[in-house]
Amino acid sequence: MQLAQATVLITGANRGIGLAFAREALARGARRVYAAARDPASVSLPGVYPIALDVTDPEQVARAARDCGDVDVLINNAGIAATGGFLDDPTLETTRRQFETNFFGMLRMAQAFGPVLARNGGGAMLNVLSIASWINRPLLGTYGASKSAAWALTNGLRHELRAQGTQVSALHMGFVDTDLTRGIEMPKSTPEAIVRAALDGLEAGVLEILADEATRQVRQSLASDSPAYLAPL
Repeated sequence: MQLAQATVLITGANRGIGLAFAREALARGARRVYAAARDPASVSLPGVYPIALDVTDPEQVARAARDCGDVDVLINNAGIAATGGFLDDPTLETTRRQFETNFFGMLRMAQAFGPVLARNGGGAMLNVLSIASWINRPLLGTYGASKSAAWALTNGLRHELRAQGTQVSALHMGFVDTDLTRGIEMPKSTPEAIVRAALDGLEAGVLEILADEATRQVRQSLASDSPAYLAPL
């Protein structure tokens, strides 16, 4: 799926990885880029079309699908993260909130825009996941669970949308230097490096895009007798 002359919608496009996606889509010659955010006034990148979209709001998702009927590339980037493991959330409020955005929000977007992509020839959907889809530690335990669920969703959507010609790709990466990871002292990639790898993979038809070396190592370990998710802290 080539970005040149494509119409792209990016969720969570006002900052971080989403903003980098918008910049790179424009640089690759996208015909139109919809930059979706809860507050469209927070989108300041010249050349994009800001739209109001909270992926946890079914009415806003449905309206976006009606108003943006020319989309042929959907980038499901919106996501939230909270630190803490499963035993740190006794009310389950933090866990539910992350699942509402990271899993159910992605599902709502797929349900709403699947028919849009079909009408426009199939196109592509890129779901922004994480190394935490495969490896879970107490620092981001409940977040990791939401990304594991989103990976399963992505794998299922790939089969459900194949008949209409939609390419469904997953993007996995480790820590990225954005507001989301502020205060976490770990090696981090730049948003620009992750987005370049993501869109190179999307254009090449790669279905599981591994955007950094740490993610490639973890993914490779899953087929070994010592998978990374079993390694002690």
